[in-house]
Amino acid sequence: MEQNFDPKKGTTTVGLVGKDGVVLAADMRASMGYFIANREVEKIHKLDEHVGMTIAGSVGDAQALVRYMQAELKLFRLQNGQPMPVKGVSTLLSNILFQQKFFPFLVQLLVAGYDEKGGSIYNLDPVGGVTTEKCTSTGSGSPTALGYLESVYKEDMKVDELLPIAARAIAIAMKRDIATGDGIALVSITSKGYRSYSKEEVQSLLSSH
Repeated sequence: MEQNFDPKKGTTTVGLVGKDGVVLAADMRASMGYFIANREVEKIHKLDEHVGMTIAGSVGDAQALVRYMQAELKLFRLQNGQPMPVKGVSTLLSNILFQQKFFPFLVQLLVAGYDEKGGSIYNLDPVGGVTTEKCTSTGSGSPTALGYLESVYKEDMKVDELLPIAARAIAIAMKRDIATGDGIALVSITSKGYRSYSKEEVQSLLSSH
């Protein structure tokens, strides 16, 4: 992530849909040009128990959107007695981004979650454009990550199979992209809820595959 206009710069995030859930991964480096501003930035955020969001682009814009969405989803749950469907989360965020299209949030976002319809991932651009994805990556290291992902990903894989693939994709991007580095964040979202993996668990996954 960095403070440039191009939201594709400064990070690598990955999103994968499996038979029983979704997996998100990201690096942990924040950069300002060629300067490493922070080595432990959180780029995967929990919006609710069943949905998360990866962020790439302007740090301030992304963090503001995370706070806004967390509040909106909490309010929806209180008013309706149930969580907002993942597609509804992506639609709400798309509308927020579109309303600001003349002064856009400089971000590229992945919204991913698991509900009664299964796992799903939505890729959102700075002005609210939405695409539905099964295997995707954003940020400056995404071309390298996608090259690996497209060679190994299959839609019928389970979350346990996708976890090492997502971690490996970030690790590969870290070797070639100067703005990607300093650790790997890894998350799964299934019928059991939202789970973050420790550094030790990520390292174990990388070592075993």
